[in-house]
Amino acid sequence: MENLLSMEHLSNTEIKTLIQRASEIKNGQYEPQQYDKQFVANLFFENSTRTKSSFLVAEQKLGLKLIDFETSTSSVQKGESLYDTCKTLEMVGADVLVIRHSQNAYYDELASLNIPIINGGDGSGQHPTQSLLDLMTINEEFGSFEGLNILICGDIKNSRVARSNYHSLKALGANVMFSSPDSWKDERLDAPYVDIDEVIDQVDIVMLLRVQHERHEQSESKQFEVNDYHEHFGLTLKRYEQLQDHAIVMHPAPVNRGVEIDASLVEASQSRIFEQMENGMYLRMAVIDYILQKKG
Repeated sequence: MENLLSMEHLSNTEIKTLIQRASEIKNGQYEPQQYDKQFVANLFFENSTRTKSSFLVAEQKLGLKLIDFETSTSSVQKGESLYDTCKTLEMVGADVLVIRHSQNAYYDELASLNIPIINGGDGSGQHPTQSLLDLMTINEEFGSFEGLNILICGDIKNSRVARSNYHSLKALGANVMFSSPDSWKDERLDAPYVDIDEVIDQVDIVMLLRVQHERHEQSESKQFEVNDYHEHFGLTLKRYEQLQDHAIVMHPAPVNRGVEIDASLVEASQSRIFEQMENGMYLRMAVIDYILQKKG
């Protein structure tokens, strides 16, 4: 693995290696080397709290030197292309780039770069480190993926998290189901769409997705009603009470409280939402360490 671009590019062995290494870092069983002579640049062309912050902490824990880069003060504002920006950073000494961009598969135009790229999210395409931290959280809870019944609820069409998790969970042997308004379904993903109320008492994991207003057509936004969505597709108190005792609740965040999930359930006993955030930092340490070791 020279880059981390999408979950479809990872083998099951690579997935398990990365989440195992992240768990070992978290539990003090593996001490990554310090990369105090190497440089990283974080290029976030979309807003981010969890992904950007956890990458920053992971990088500093690994001893990497950070190249100061902000899109608002860079030559991007003068019309510089993504390729030219990245090539410039390569030439001034960056050893790895972490990139989030609104363009799907932006990394295709960066194939000729000679430094690794870690995809921090591309449009409505893929979000591999989010998927990996979700898998780490699931593995901590269940120790396996085979046969788990997983319900992913919400904005499937616009969610890179749904797409990444669908591919990885299916490859690892889980049973993935979707629940979504008709206009937010993605028929390119071959998973059954179900009524949340018909399966909520049978699932091992209910994974809620943020409603992504910024990616919707105007007509879709006009049709969206918060109370209606929460009633038909959200995790209400009534649905939470129907969960099996061992079932867990997940959400990639940021959370629209009272929309995807009742506000009182974000830190409920079966919620793992904040554990996901903690695991994200360890997982991103593991990814950077793995890639830089491969790079030599």
